[in-house]
Amino acid sequence: MLVLSPLLVPLLTALLTALLARQPVLRRGVSLLGAAALLACAVLLLFDVVRDGRQSVALGNWPLPYAIEFAADALSAALVLLAASVGAGVLLATLRWGETAEAEAGLHPLLHGLLAATGAVFLAADLFNLYVWFELMLISVLGLLVLGGKRRHGEAAFKYFAVSMLGTLLMLGAIGMIYGATGHLNFGALRVASVEPALAGALPAYLGLLVLAFLLKAGAFPLFAWLPASYHTLPAPVLALVGGLLTKVAAYVLLRLLGDVFAATPGILLEALGWLALVTMLSGVLGAAYHWDVRRILAFHIVSQIGYLLLGIALATPAAAAATAYFLFHNILVKANLFLIAGLMFAAAGHYDLRRIGGLYPAWPLLALLFLLSAFSLVGVPPTSGFWGKFMLLREAFEQGRYLWGGTALAVGLLTLYSMSKIWLEGFWKPQPHDGPAGPRPAARPSAAYAAVVVLSVLILAMGMFPEPVIRHVEQATAGFWSGALE
Repeated sequence: MLVLSPLLVPLLTALLTALLARQPVLRRGVSLLGAAALLACAVLLLFDVVRDGRQSVALGNWPLPYAIEFAADALSAALVLLAASVGAGVLLATLRWGETAEAEAGLHPLLHGLLAATGAVFLAADLFNLYVWFELMLISVLGLLVLGGKRRHGEAAFKYFAVSMLGTLLMLGAIGMIYGATGHLNFGALRVASVEPALAGALPAYLGLLVLAFLLKAGAFPLFAWLPASYHTLPAPVLALVGGLLTKVAAYVLLRLLGDVFAATPGILLEALGWLALVTMLSGVLGAAYHWDVRRILAFHIVSQIGYLLLGIALATPAAAAATAYFLFHNILVKANLFLIAGLMFAAAGHYDLRRIGGLYPAWPLLALLFLLSAFSLVGVPPTSGFWGKFMLLREAFEQGRYLWGGTALAVGLLTLYSMSKIWLEGFWKPQPHDGPAGPRPAARPSAAYAAVVVLSVLILAMGMFPEPVIRHVEQATAGFWSGALE
């Protein structure tokens, strides 16, 4: 039953916090207790997987491959632990965060619902199960978007809903056609069926449609406009969870499907994915360079970083899969931390617009240093976690002779440095402008959020200073990926 704990624990917590809507103190306590229980279960699950190998549970009183299967391997169990860690940090950060107070009764059930659905996606071992939980994850995000109750929240939710529905229809249609062609939904059965010569004509087209659906949900070019148009309306702690997890879950699904389930992916699909990765990187980083709102800058960097993940998938080797997994781990932590830091900047200066704030370094020197750590990691400066992730990706790209792909990734790193420097120089270094809001208020520190930033920063620093255990883990976790890839 430990395999099911990443679903059951947050679902139970969501139910309890919903029932405690009129008892805010007890609700917060139950929410934090549920987050701690989820974190403990995730740690135990990873230990079990490392010790005993893949863990699987089949539901529905049917034999495999027809049962509903949840499975934890070294990759999915590690991602469950990362999601639980970020979730615990975000739920801690919501304490005494004024921006979430009005909507708190609905906030905790939706956050735990999002964590449950995210864990289920990581553990799903058949396509329809994956579809169901992915949509429940997106429904939770839709609920979080409308919690504010203002016009901007409704507009953001509508944009998000419209694009999500398109992705849902594409995903469901592709799954139906794959099932019609193979007669299976289970990953193990599809792994065998996908290499049958009789399916060589139809299956690549169905797979391409499925990939398109997840590219939309991942925020790849040109399907990313919904992301910066909706994310900035979320309160900072909620944005940290959504921004840290949502698109990365879609990238994980692409890695799992193309590298493991349908490993005999047509070369033309991978080639197209590689070039799309470059355009996604560039469009995201240029959008970040243009904007002045810290939330929008970071939202566009989500798009840019998705490009790196798509590049790793397109390289289609076990080494590239390991690099993609490492980069995925790093990016979840760094993006969540940067959005929490953006929220603390708002708490100190009263605005997200860099042109209207400043002087945060003298007021909050520790926060400034924590920002630099996450910013350098996003850029890929050694010895941060981002350096090792990009180094592994670029090494594989150059070893394959993909010099343009690797060179573009390097150039995007320099542009990322520009936008991160803009946040540092405008928000932390320059004096507070005279026409800005009341300026840095050291007493306004939300201490719980500050603690969450410190913990996530320690994890990011540990991944950079001691990368060997994580690299070894992802190499073992992805050793079988692309084993049936076409030349």
